[in-house]
Amino acid sequence: MFQHSLLLIYRNFKRFKSTFFINLVGLSTGLACTLLIFLWVNDEVSMDKFHKNDSQLFQVMTNHDNSEGIETWENGPGLLAEALAEEMPEVAYAASSSIIPDMFTISDKENHISATGQFVSKDFFNVFSYTLTQGDKDQVLQDKNAIVISEALALKLFNTTQNVVGKTVEWQILQFSKPVIISGIFENIPPNSSEQYDFVLSFEEFKDMLGSGLHWDNHNAETYLLLKEGTDPHQFNNKISGFIKSKLPASNVSLFIRPFSDKYLYDNYENGVQAGGRIEYVKLFSMIAIFILVIACINFMNLSTAKASRRIKEVGIKKAMGANRESLILQYMGESMLMAFASLTVALMFVELSLAPFNQITGKQLVLSLDPRFVLAALGVSFLTGLLAGSYPALYLSGFKPAIVLRGKLDSPGGELWARKGLVVFQFALSVIMIVSVLVVYKQIEYVQTKNLGYNKDNIIYFNAEGKVQDNLNTFLSEAKRIPGVIQASSGGSIISDHGSTIGLMWEGKNKDDVAFQTVAVNYDMIETLGINMKEGRTFSRDFGADTSKIIFNEAGVKAMGMKDPIGKVVNLWGEDKKIIGVAKDFHFQSLHERVKPLFFRLEPKTAMKVMVKIEAGREKETIEKLQQFYKGYNPGFVFDYRFLNEDYQELYAAEQRVAVLSKFFAGLAILISCLGLFGLAAFTAERRLKEIGVRKVLGASEFNIVYLLSSDFTKLVLTSILIALPLSYLIVTYWLRNFAYRIDLELWYFISAGLTALLVAWFTVGMQAVKAARVNPSQCLKDV
Repeated sequence: MFQHSLLLIYRNFKRFKSTFFINLVGLSTGLACTLLIFLWVNDEVSMDKFHKNDSQLFQVMTNHDNSEGIETWENGPGLLAEALAEEMPEVAYAASSSIIPDMFTISDKENHISATGQFVSKDFFNVFSYTLTQGDKDQVLQDKNAIVISEALALKLFNTTQNVVGKTVEWQILQFSKPVIISGIFENIPPNSSEQYDFVLSFEEFKDMLGSGLHWDNHNAETYLLLKEGTDPHQFNNKISGFIKSKLPASNVSLFIRPFSDKYLYDNYENGVQAGGRIEYVKLFSMIAIFILVIACINFMNLSTAKASRRIKEVGIKKAMGANRESLILQYMGESMLMAFASLTVALMFVELSLAPFNQITGKQLVLSLDPRFVLAALGVSFLTGLLAGSYPALYLSGFKPAIVLRGKLDSPGGELWARKGLVVFQFALSVIMIVSVLVVYKQIEYVQTKNLGYNKDNIIYFNAEGKVQDNLNTFLSEAKRIPGVIQASSGGSIISDHGSTIGLMWEGKNKDDVAFQTVAVNYDMIETLGINMKEGRTFSRDFGADTSKIIFNEAGVKAMGMKDPIGKVVNLWGEDKKIIGVAKDFHFQSLHERVKPLFFRLEPKTAMKVMVKIEAGREKETIEKLQQFYKGYNPGFVFDYRFLNEDYQELYAAEQRVAVLSKFFAGLAILISCLGLFGLAAFTAERRLKEIGVRKVLGASEFNIVYLLSSDFTKLVLTSILIALPLSYLIVTYWLRNFAYRIDLELWYFISAGLTALLVAWFTVGMQAVKAARVNPSQCLKDV
């Protein structure tokens, strides 16, 4: 019986080759997209979940209540971890981690390597499950002069991981440097970790660097807790909420904890409440996967029911021979299941071929491995696809009455026709929504790339001051300016995104609310190098003597302080008086997701260790080559490792750019699959109405009349789908754009062009079949078919 059913399925596939091919292409494409998205989503949701005690691992967050609402920060006082470990019995271990956005230089006698690192407290390896291959997790950070390095860094420094513990290296960052002893080696951090670094140093060293800056009002470290088993996080949140106020009564900061593994996906907060983050893109692409699969399933349903007229006698004979409806349902469900699993085979080949470019777009390292999770997901999705695609055709075909179908007549109720039309409308509505979404995402990305940011990021390269450059920074800058093609050169802290922040600023008339100011250390000429415009006052200048006791705010900073005529007024920063000498026009130093925040520049050449060089447009290549030669001679043993400032800005929108590329790709596939189904339906419609076409042509109908006849019904369906999709797409893109503080206005042509695109594609698809049918000789049409 089973072999007979397989034989019938094979014969039906062979008999309806075009339908089989359309279904195979549609379902395999839909499954391939779904599996690719599954691999990406699975990688996203697995971020930071590899830690052994994931359910007990938390990060301490700080809420800053001020006049503009509640700001949520990841960093808190450097004293917090130690105090919580001592005073809260629920805490098994606590660890601090420094906020160091800049690259370190790690040196042995021969090598100088740029590497990322953090200062961490002694229980760091008890809190996190990073594997130590050499060293004891309880001892490696006990010594203030210790460093624990990754296997990759050990290979770079010594070409081996053996006999490395006990050797001495020197670290350098900004104006700080110190020789340290390697006390341990840890395995390279896995790619599904949001924290990536090459080494860790003792947090005690960081405390010494901070000096008087180590206090409860200075938020300069991230705090992580490993809670004891059985601890209720909600009760613990209530307990620690006012912890900082107990240390600093004037503070407006409250604490709460969030699972560490939520850090990557749920990183956005609005007014103290979690409000999405990367999880929004996980949801978005999960929905896209479902949509594409549903579109492919709709093709199967429509084509299966449309060709029912060619299988009615088969159903009638089987029912006359005693077959019950259940057995027919099983047969037709078997066809859809076999088609689904055949499509899975093709889809897996497509996924394997597509992974390399897909990884390049997403920045991932995904592999197609047949692990149990993936196998179960692939089989489960294929089974659901077969079930969804085959259920309606199976119920429809098995419901024919044998007395009617054996006379060659098909009882086709209006409900079946409307169901088929409804599926086409739903299919194209999804496609139109995706077209609008792609267009809006593209225009928003174009907007953020072309908007005037308030400074000139183009043709500026930067690199860290290391070695002799650091020791003689001003001399290096002076000589670099003499290189042909160099317009300006200076140094400063990070300009894009990675700023320090402080609430330790006092001014006359300040109320009790703390205002967080972004702070940037700069050298002379830094503001000019970046092309930041001044609203009033002046920049730092050697012509006025030492300007280290001066300060420059942006417009948002002056507004936050409520100052009028700020030039000449004095503020107090970390216990030192600073005179305001200028107000810079607001510029976007963070992404356009956020409004411009209060910021000030302070003149600190000793800590402004990021060299920035403005290069003449059109001479970038030759100028950089000359800079490289000069750097090599000036600073032997160090690598000229530079980046363009514009690259940092582009990275702020890496997620959006990936969404734009992937959305364009998936929208194209959705339209392709929809058109495949429309093509098949148009072919069957033309075949079913072949005699009618012949009669009309004999009676004088032109080819245009025939094309119009066959296309008009499909045009109405597509127009209906457009009318449904456009308001829905408006709501969807409006919801997405709310993530940007600065965004495009939604223009009518976005929606009109999306609708026209869908309509033109549908006309082209149906038109091919309509023209083919219109050109058939009437004598062939009127034969008994």
